[in-house]
Amino acid sequence: MTLVRTLLEIPELRLRLRTGSALLGREVSRIYVTELPDPSRYVSADEVVLTGLLWWRRPGDGDAFVRALAKSGVSALAASGADTGGIPDDVVQACAQHRIPLLEVPVDLSFALITERVVLALAADRGREPSEARKRLLGIADAPLPVLLQHGADELGAPCWVLSGTGRVVGGTAPDPPPVEWFHPERDRTVREGYTLLPTGGRFAVPWLLAVKSTETDDLADELAGLVSLARARAEQVRRMADRAAEPLIRALARGDSAPLSQPVRVVLAQSPGGGPELAAELLDELLADTAASLAVVDEDVYALVDADDSWPPDWTSAARTALSTVDQFLDVSLLVGVGGPATAAGLLGAAEEARYAVEVAARRGDRIGVVAGEDIAVHRLLVAGTPDELRRSVRDRVLGPLLAYDAAQGTDLVRTVRVFLECSSSPTASAKALHIHVNTLRYRITRASELLGLDLTDFTTQVDVYLALQA
Repeated sequence: MTLVRTLLEIPELRLRLRTGSALLGREVSRIYVTELPDPSRYVSADEVVLTGLLWWRRPGDGDAFVRALAKSGVSALAASGADTGGIPDDVVQACAQHRIPLLEVPVDLSFALITERVVLALAADRGREPSEARKRLLGIADAPLPVLLQHGADELGAPCWVLSGTGRVVGGTAPDPPPVEWFHPERDRTVREGYTLLPTGGRFAVPWLLAVKSTETDDLADELAGLVSLARARAEQVRRMADRAAEPLIRALARGDSAPLSQPVRVVLAQSPGGGPELAAELLDELLADTAASLAVVDEDVYALVDADDSWPPDWTSAARTALSTVDQFLDVSLLVGVGGPATAAGLLGAAEEARYAVEVAARRGDRIGVVAGEDIAVHRLLVAGTPDELRRSVRDRVLGPLLAYDAAQGTDLVRTVRVFLECSSSPTASAKALHIHVNTLRYRITRASELLGLDLTDFTTQVDVYLALQA
């Protein structure tokens, strides 16, 4: 049985106990790497959680993180203070308060080595001496995903792929991966039409699947699936570090402040009603995986700044809707996404407002999944949407006030008549047909509306003003 005490006795790890000496008899079932400020959704009982403390920003952050670990029944926390100048005092205090053993990781020790040694210790305790192939695979546990897949394919003697629940091919060693329709994240190992499919595990909302083009795989394939999960956690850690550089700019953008910008970008805004910002961030990260993007969570919103270069697919919105529909088959997804831009520094705030209005358009449609780009919305709607509510009410009352008052007093519907007339390009014939009235009746109503408004509704400039007031 592998205990927390066992980890302290592995000489290569050089772990140092900071607190929790009376709790070293806790059993360890696996190791999990995370840099999420709230890992509660992803951790479970008897795990050792390994972290580089990238989630720690200020004193007080430690308590929420450690409390989540304690609630999940985690066996211990192993932390490296390489990026924080040592383990912060509030993390140590929180571990003592919530009874979580805290193991300090030397700053020069790679997480891959820790993972390898812990996995080997767990395997030995289960009476399964690792094979030479497994040892070789564990020896490159910290390699990037493409290297892991190629090494795994060589050891297994068969092509390998990693598929995302969104339908994305994350990586592979050969063309023609198995179809996304085979994706079943709830299952264990599955054999289908010459392929072995294995969930990679981890505590991500969007699951990944390892596919091996062979029906005769051993424990090595399961080990590779586990290492893919760790590679995903490491990639997320790297992304979060990169996102930190853009976070001040994104937060300024969310406040409506101007922000410096060296190149044109698109602004993507995501909200997950009911799912929360962490789910929205993970889904948006999946949708933007093939672009140069930086993400930040601001309150309940997730913002992304994406380089407006050739990497942005022209059909991104439709592809994003397809991906979300795919993952929605096994994950109860609720995600609204808006896209603004591209814009330079001078137009960045406008692009952010465009993205926010696009989200509002998606919400008004009533769909659980909605992806809308500002460039797909009529310009006049964007202009009206960006106008303060007080100004819109003022314009509406000033331009349409007499007509609104007349309709209310007389029980007529001249406002609707004017709207249909303008939407039919001022054609009396088309307007009358749309309203199911005689064309002479239509002309009379437009003449009466012009008199009430004191405007000439056949003048183009006047028509634009009235139509914008109607939209307001």
